[in-house]
Amino acid sequence: MDTVVAKQPFNAAQMLVLRSFASVKAEKDREELTSLYLDFLQKKLEEATDKWWEENEMNDEKIEEILNSHYRTPYK
Repeated sequence: MDTVVAKQPFNAAQMLVLRSFASVKAEKDREELTSLYLDFLQKKLEEATDKWWEENEMNDEKIEEILNSHYRTPYK
């Protein structure tokens, strides 16, 4: 199967990550760097989730409504 790859240069953040991981020689250091990166991503995800929660005025009642909703396509 042929894969089409966009020919775009990496942005500054992507280059930083690539250089950081490329410079790591020891497995322990790679694991530590991976852990730091995952912690960063988790923090950003939590911030985005908190923002979405506040913007959509979510609460326990709305969550229960979503959980009890039926969004599946009815089949005849």
